Amino acid sequence: MQRKRFGALWIALSIFLLIDSICCAAAIAQGNTMWPTKEWQSSTPEEQGMDSTALAGLVEFGTSRSFDSLLIVRHGRIVLDAYYAPYSADLPHAINSATKAVIATLTAIAYKDGLLDSLDHPMLKFFGDRNLFEVDDKKKAITVQNLLDMTSGIDWTEPLNGRPESLIEMRRSPDWIKFILDRPMSNAPGETFNYNSGNSQLLSAIITKLTGLDARNYAKAKLFAPLGISTADWLRDPQLLATGGFGLAMLPRDMAKIGYLYLRNGEWEDKRLLPPAWIDKVSHATVDMKRSVEPDLRYSNSFWALPNKQVYMAVGYHCQLIMVFPELDIVAVTTARDFCPFSKLVDYISRAVKSETALPLDPAGANLLTTAIRNVSADKPAWAGSTRPR
Repeated sequence: MQRKRFGALWIALSIFLLIDSICCAAAIAQGNTMWPTKEWQSSTPEEQGMDSTALAGLVEFGTSRSFDSLLIVRHGRIVLDAYYAPYSADLPHAINSATKAVIATLTAIAYKDGLLDSLDHPMLKFFGDRNLFEVDDKKKAITVQNLLDMTSGIDWTEPLNGRPESLIEMRRSPDWIKFILDRPMSNAPGETFNYNSGNSQLLSAIITKLTGLDARNYAKAKLFAPLGISTADWLRDPQLLATGGFGLAMLPRDMAKIGYLYLRNGEWEDKRLLPPAWIDKVSHATVDMKRSVEPDLRYSNSFWALPNKQVYMAVGYHCQLIMVFPELDIVAVTTARDFCPFSKLVDYISRAVKSETALPLDPAGANLLTTAIRNVSADKPAWAGSTRPR
């Protein structure tokens, strides 16, 4: 009799959970957006149409790429939140060059608010108070948009797979902005992509000139506060400007909020933070990054993109990623200590999506995922963290 009662209760609970999942999916289809300003809501993968077994394989894949965290949000709810020991959910992680995407986002906010009149505003007009070593017509033609797209044409050596000579020299100089502005031109603006953290440092300086605040404080007021982000550490240059190309440390759950802002077309709760045209440009990136390893990579507004896979992302050295999948309604975040193959990671995530609505309960898959997360969170020797500013 007791077994029958337990069986009946289990069946009733399963039916309740299934109905709740279907209702939740229907609410999403009707456009009821979840806003994680105070905290993220969690869900099982199956409730959001994703497969727990496939996600367990993704967690295992993370061990081979030295992941520190792996987080996936679908339909506004966290379906996977894994931390690889010794890291934990409450430990800020250096996001390296993904900082560039945050600086670019602040530029977009200043533009939306009318502080920046045009993204085609000539860059040098913000630095008329400086005596520059070398100015020619090419340098005068650099726009804010060129800085955002890494097409400024400034002579700079910072290959994505080699020694970043110019970045090292900049960091050793007593005035980073002067160092960047005094560089000669190697190409006409807009002519070709050339990765350059100096471009993002100039954007940080421009934000300060436009707002009267360093980018850290402007971010707190205009980006972090609306999104409910309270934990963020940010380095400064010798003139106390926030570093534009690296130096920001965030919690993975807060990194996901940045991605979610983009996934929701620049809106947050009842406010528009980013112009729709900005999101459209990011999601349809066209600047060829000329990458031999992944030739399909494109760039726009300081975001990387794989248009053929319908994903764009903020990217930091050693796989610090905020990935946005507009067609799948997904944000994925990784922090790591090694490089990772973007296309393979995208495929892992995409293949885990099985439906737009809830799937049946999968106790076996849920057990596999729980075990995988538990295994990677087990104690192992501590490591100092990802610090290279790329």
